[in-house]
Amino acid sequence: MFGLPKKVEFCSKCTLSNQRPVPVAEFKSKKISEKKGNTIDNNSICNACKFAELKNKINWKDREKELLKLCDQFRSKNNKEYDCVVPGSGGKDSRYASYILKEKYGMNPLTVTWAPHIYTDIGWKNMISWTNQVDNYLITPNRNVQRKLSREAFLNLLHPFQPFVFGQRFAAIRVAMNMNIKLIFHGESPFEYGLNKLSDANASGFDPKYFCGSQEANEVYLGGVSAKKLIVKHNFRPSDLLHYFPIDTKDLKKKKFVYKFLGYYIKWNPQEIFYFVSKNTGFIPNPERTEGTYSKYASLDDKIDGFHYYTSYIKFGLGRATMDTAQEIRNGLLNREEGISLVKKYDGEFPKKYFEEILDYLDLSEKQFWSTINKFRSSHLWTKKNSNWKLKKTIYD
Repeated sequence: MFGLPKKVEFCSKCTLSNQRPVPVAEFKSKKISEKKGNTIDNNSICNACKFAELKNKINWKDREKELLKLCDQFRSKNNKEYDCVVPGSGGKDSRYASYILKEKYGMNPLTVTWAPHIYTDIGWKNMISWTNQVDNYLITPNRNVQRKLSREAFLNLLHPFQPFVFGQRFAAIRVAMNMNIKLIFHGESPFEYGLNKLSDANASGFDPKYFCGSQEANEVYLGGVSAKKLIVKHNFRPSDLLHYFPIDTKDLKKKKFVYKFLGYYIKWNPQEIFYFVSKNTGFIPNPERTEGTYSKYASLDDKIDGFHYYTSYIKFGLGRATMDTAQEIRNGLLNREEGISLVKKYDGEFPKKYFEEILDYLDLSEKQFWSTINKFRSSHLWTKKNSNWKLKKTIYD
């Protein structure tokens, strides 16, 4: 269904399988099959683990020197202007990036947030405490528009997060371009998750062209439907969808900027970052374990987060615990046996805490929800026995 390998194979070092999707520029097509599995080589090692090995060979002092040169190149004179943009939600990664850039490297960051679908209490508290320390532009899209786009994405792609991803992806760039800020810092590198070709692992940031695309409504797809059809179906104005459109290539050429991964210059370890921001910025974790995993400190701000991970479990057989354990194994915080045990215990746990609220948000009945969920179970991954669905192959079999 998603163009993934029919034979399921697991990495011999972490808990990822070759079903881990590598997304393409989804806004350019209505197709849901334009994905490929996370590359696992003949020695059964995934790209993310190979990148982790590369990280241990990097001279991080030299990388920091590169960062200092970059900051010197863009640093505001006399501290009168913003000199970089940091996109984020006030979670651990964006807090760490903005704090380090401001307090250690003397930059003047402007943080930019694309508002969640529905803030959690802990997410809002962390957002407020973050803005006690840095300036922030909070961009809140038309709730009615985002709700309808999210519903389309759930029904057509089983990806209710897709419109949010687009809005988040382009928001910081538009702010930077409008304010003539030339430098954008993302936190961790996507190579941490094997989302790019290993041959590109020395890339220090995104090529700005990654954010560009057609401005024609019949060529941009949101939730698996062309923007042109969405405008007619939902009586949208074209301007209602502006935030979800890629950047115009002509505009990009006029407003040149660079988009860097802070994780290219600084060795990125999520758990260490969590401890750092808790101590230095007042970041607060969940008081309880997050549904679908064992951790308490990642992806806390949006009530729909759990369904994003649950739909991933349905489509790819990989849930939130898989992603967390794989990352912590690569960072030396768990061994593989411990990770497998946690996957067996928590992966695929249904996020019931906000279920009724999410059904209301997406304007779905419970029957519609489950019929859509079951429609997207790939036959090479799932089998049904006695009315119960079961993965054909798991890492703990």
